[in-house]
Parts: sequence; C-alpha cells; structure tokens
Amino acid sequence: MTYPTREPNFQALWLALARLREERGWSYDELAERSGVSRRTLIEMEHGQSNGRLESWFRIAEAFKIPLGDLVSVL
Repeated sequence: MTYPTREPNFQALWLALARLREERGWSYDELAERSGVSRRTLIEMEHGQSNGRLESWFRIAEAFKIPLGDLVSVL
C-alpha cells in the first residue's frame, strides 16, 4: 500500500479560516454563533493550536455557505 508523500498544509487551512472570517467582518463570537463551534475552539483552530475536528470544519463551512471541499482544498 502506498501513502501520500505530501503532508497536509494545516497552516494554509488556518489562514483560510482567518481570511474568510475577516472578509465577512465576523468576530469569533459571530462565527461561533453561526457555526455552533465554540469561540475558544475557533481561536485555537485559527491560531494553529488545534487542527480541529472534521465536524467543526463542516460546521464552519456551512456557516460560510461554502462546500467543505472548497474550505479544505488548501490542505
């Protein structure tokens, strides 16, 4: 069995989250309200302290009204 040779670029994902939030002018509190992901978790994800759970990324994508695949495509 072969495995991918490239590592995921989580930093690009964290930056994409920050960019999307800032483009909409949303605070962490507003994104938390819209996504159901806690403010603390969002801060940890955006600052690279946590990669987050798939469910969290799904909820964030839903809040931004974009497909999950588009959000994580930067990986």
